Amino acid sequence: MKSNSSFDLVSSERRNFLRCSLWALPPIALSAWALPRTTWGWQSTSGPVINVRDKGAKGDGTTDDTSAFKAAIEALPSSGGTVSVPPGNYIIDAMRAINLRSNMLFQLAPTATLTAIPNNSPRSHVIKVWNCTNVRITGGRIVGERNAHSGVGGEWGYGLNIQASNHVYVSNMHISDCWGDGIWIGAIGPDHNATPSTDVTIDNVISINNRRQGLSIGPVDGVVIKNSTFSGSNGTKPESGIDIEPQAQGFARNITIDTCTISNNHGTGMEIHYNVSGVTIKNCTFQGNAGYGLMTADNPSQLTITNNTFTGNGLVGLTIAGQTSHVQATGNTLTGNSTRYVHNAAKALTSSSSGNPAQHKTDLRVDPGTSDVNLSNNKF
Repeated sequence: MKSNSSFDLVSSERRNFLRCSLWALPPIALSAWALPRTTWGWQSTSGPVINVRDKGAKGDGTTDDTSAFKAAIEALPSSGGTVSVPPGNYIIDAMRAINLRSNMLFQLAPTATLTAIPNNSPRSHVIKVWNCTNVRITGGRIVGERNAHSGVGGEWGYGLNIQASNHVYVSNMHISDCWGDGIWIGAIGPDHNATPSTDVTIDNVISINNRRQGLSIGPVDGVVIKNSTFSGSNGTKPESGIDIEPQAQGFARNITIDTCTISNNHGTGMEIHYNVSGVTIKNCTFQGNAGYGLMTADNPSQLTITNNTFTGNGLVGLTIAGQTSHVQATGNTLTGNSTRYVHNAAKALTSSSSGNPAQHKTDLRVDPGTSDVNLSNNKF
């Protein structure tokens, strides 16, 4: 789903399908809440550290602290620096957002919370990273305003929105209760000519109970999602943990999803759609999603799906559909899926040329329109 208004409608084709069946930064000084270097991969050196409290932030759970965050960010020199956020509950106007800039570390204490003020808009952002380079965000929590949202339309209330930016690293953050997606990574610009985000890493992030998706990925080139959890998406379709769907705006390329948990979403655990290529999904757990565990549709290509576990999903654990091509699915464990259609289990066995003599259609489905799909050493 596009972050720009021209891409606000999800294609009816995709929704009908669903019904039927997600570096080297310049050195910047660390503040008192820095994690060990071995965890951060971050080097301590010179550069100003601006504490948001010194710019007037209260963190008392009542005061609108948006202007204080803006003042702290604007106080950094163009060469870079750190904005530090001590423990507290900081109230943020998501209609204004915290707009990060290039060459900065945005460092929140583990118990620092950014809580969105309720609004009635279809679109809002707690943190925006737009047209930036060399940004690191670490620690803290984002709590969206879905529970007190006074509007009824739209699905674009974001916790963290990254667009047309490069060299962005997000770690050790908890995001929940957003009106739309917990995290969006994508592009700015018109169809076929948008500026994608590049070299973005999401590491050890939990995105849970968001209304649309835990993570959506639009046009990008070079994204790594690792050691993270995307769970409990519910409220407006597709309600997936991760949705890779650049649509006509551009291409999503070179994406790795590694050691993640995608669970208990009201839709499909993970979706991959058209204009997508070069995706590796490994060492992940897809569990308890109401739809498919992992579904490819439209015409994505060059997919590697390896060493994942698919269990207890409402529909088929792994579905390779549409005109998906050039897929390697190997070493996966698939068991106890299609829980919404247990009555099909008795007729689920079929032969396969993959080397797995007895595959369960309730666990793995490869549609006729796909091509160059290689299956090996999967366990049922």
